[in-house]
Amino acid sequence: MPIPVTNTDYLPGRDIVKVLGIVNGNTVRAKWFGKDLLAGLRNLVGGELKEYTEMLTESREEAVKRMISDAESIGADAVVNVRFTTSQITQGAAEILVYGTAVKLK
Repeated sequence: MPIPVTNTDYLPGRDIVKVLGIVNGNTVRAKWFGKDLLAGLRNLVGGELKEYTEMLTESREEAVKRMISDAESIGADAVVNVRFTTSQITQGAAEILVYGTAVKLK
């Protein structure tokens, strides 16, 4: 069962007994050239750039998995105060970073 992950600084009904430190996960993703071209054309006429939405969704999921793995490696029971950040690396490629505080629960 995966450990709880939340953007709050506590878990309802659970007591934090120890802070283990900051954990994180990240990934850098780029879309295949053909999808990048389609997104560029769609950008000209307007509407959602679904190719990039899909890329960022996949990236967030992978970054969270990596953060959880980082937390598990230090014996955490949960990760609280989780935050996401996104940055463009190059045209069509983005980094997703997720980080939080690994804790032990009572």
